Amino acid sequence: GDGPQRGDGAASAGGGSGEAAVGGSAANEGKASARTVSYSGAPVVVDRDVLKEFCGPAPFAKDRFYETTPPGVVMGLAWTSMGGATLYVEAAQVQGSESKGSMVTTGQLGDVFRESASIAHTFARSYLSRLLDTATAMSSSTSSPASGELAPTSAPPPPPPNVLSGRALHVHVPAGATPKDGPSAGITIATALLSLALNKPVAPDLAMTGEVTLTGRVLPIGGVKEKVLAAKRSGVKTVIFPEANRRDFDELSEKLRTSVDPHFVSHFDEVFKLALEYDSVVSGAAAAAAAAPPRGGGSNA
Repeated sequence: GDGPQRGDGAASAGGGSGEAAVGGSAANEGKASARTVSYSGAPVVVDRDVLKEFCGPAPFAKDRFYETTPPGVVMGLAWTSMGGATLYVEAAQVQGSESKGSMVTTGQLGDVFRESASIAHTFARSYLSRLLDTATAMSSSTSSPASGELAPTSAPPPPPPNVLSGRALHVHVPAGATPKDGPSAGITIATALLSLALNKPVAPDLAMTGEVTLTGRVLPIGGVKEKVLAAKRSGVKTVIFPEANRRDFDELSEKLRTSVDPHFVSHFDEVFKLALEYDSVVSGAAAAAAAAPPRGGGSNA
């Protein structure tokens, strides 16, 4: 009610002069659009190199500052009011620390984000322990062939030590001046910790978003449209979403869905396969671990 009342008052106060000003502007614009402009010089080609001269600097800074991620670094996706953004989760060992198994988080993280990091840490330690147990069992079985069988030409490499429980850890989310909160970085943090522990980078051009539970379940998140926009802006081809967000993705326009390869997951086993089992280095241990007994309880996840 207030808007129309203020508008009516302004119109009566201005009278005809206000209407004349608007009409005059429209008339001038019509004359300008009717003028013919000719150019006889060389053709002007506008490409990426000269675009800044015509349009000015890019309105958004580039989110992607890792062309290839090292072990312990994973790209996540975040919702923002400006159309979403990519963010990196970096995990590193703290050399010389006596606080074995502890983890510190930095990057101006909110309470929910820090809780999500704690859950991911607990789950990643349990998941890695299961991988190492499986790898050890496989190593023992191949090193002692049954009677009549040929011994393998080369034994598999020994499993790495469980660095997640034997070392202090530091998890950082860059752009420390920007506040960050929410649970959707859970699978990203867990993947970063496992990438660090296995000393193996994640698959290239991969981003992910999803909340993880202590048993490895992947729960739905919000802001699917904004996160898809962020992935496309950063040139990411493969994106991992929770299975429960499949409908949200399907409802996006075809233009948004084009050039994005989505993978919908319901458990972290699927995340691990996409992110770290893209070759045969740890595939055997991961496959056997995936077939292990039920996933109930945090310690057995």
